[in-house]
Amino acid sequence: MSALAIVGLVVLAIALIVALAANARAARELRETKAALDAVAAQSNASGSAAAAARLAALLDVLPVGVVVIDDDARVTAFNAAASDILGVQAERALGRALIESVRSYDLDRRLLAALREGVEGTAEVPLHAASDRSLRITTKAVHAADGTTEAIAVVVDLTRMRELEALRRDFVSNVSHELRTPLAAMKIMIETLQSGADGDAADGFLRSLAAETDRMVVLVEELLDLARLESGKLEMRFGSVDLSELCRNAVATNAPRARSLGLVLTLAVPAQPVSIIGDRDRLVQVVFNLLDNALRHSSSGGHVEVGLSLASGLATLYVKDDGPGIPYDALPHIFERFYVVDRSRSRSAGGTGLGLAIVKHIVESHGGSVTAESELNRGTTFRCTFSI
Repeated sequence: MSALAIVGLVVLAIALIVALAANARAARELRETKAALDAVAAQSNASGSAAAAARLAALLDVLPVGVVVIDDDARVTAFNAAASDILGVQAERALGRALIESVRSYDLDRRLLAALREGVEGTAEVPLHAASDRSLRITTKAVHAADGTTEAIAVVVDLTRMRELEALRRDFVSNVSHELRTPLAAMKIMIETLQSGADGDAADGFLRSLAAETDRMVVLVEELLDLARLESGKLEMRFGSVDLSELCRNAVATNAPRARSLGLVLTLAVPAQPVSIIGDRDRLVQVVFNLLDNALRHSSSGGHVEVGLSLASGLATLYVKDDGPGIPYDALPHIFERFYVVDRSRSRSAGGTGLGLAIVKHIVESHGGSVTAESELNRGTTFRCTFSI
């Protein structure tokens, strides 16, 4: 760093405040960073700019935001560790060169040069098209020294994850609204028909439909609450010894009448001896029932559904497989997402909420396990949940 380091500290502190103020999760880091900057600036007054520059360089490498500094010749003089992570460039490659030679971001280069040459400062959100696309908030400042030289500082904040979460939130609200609007509209029509005086048989049919739609919305709300608690880590787990063999037997016995009514063959393939793991019994029951419900809903009359367990290398794999229509290859990566439905034309008639598989994934992972899906169109689908024994 040059003799402008002391002034740069103050400017950097201001830039950090502007860059991070909108991010509530970074508030604590911001306070700590500003305090550290103030401490270094105070020490520099007593110990000279060379020592201050060394302390500043060390401080820059632990900041949670990227910092890039160019000198009066537009050469990079500082490029901290966070900048390397965000921009995908090693500091050794960037230092001593024009920024555009190492970082392929014309927006960042243009804004830094504008601050350096024209004193144009500000904050903007810009895209970075690299190995993976990112959204960045860039704040630029110019620092003018008494000897007439100038440095420009850029503070770079990676907003990619925040923007992804905002998109998930928008999609979530949209999906919930859609899932509730359709049954509510149907219920409203049926209630209005009943109020206008439907005959006895029609009234009974409407009442049955109202009860079914109400049950569906209750299930949707309950699953939403379960998923919210799982994702936030607030769902209390009661861990103990759970026999997966017994759990599968009970699930098959409970769902056998439903399978027969749908014209399906439901079979069980588990070891005779207990297969015990440490887990929350109620939540593991929910996993099996959700997977079995999914298989039964998406299988056609005459089909076959199997629930089973396999053991290998200290692992227990619980699986549910069917010979239904299968899942398209491009849909497989998304099936554990909230509200993702492969075929929306069948979803409502089948009665699913689009949350069951997302809940399965969270429960299995909270047990230290993993869940996968294999499928082939017109050949069926197999879900596997693997746990340590």
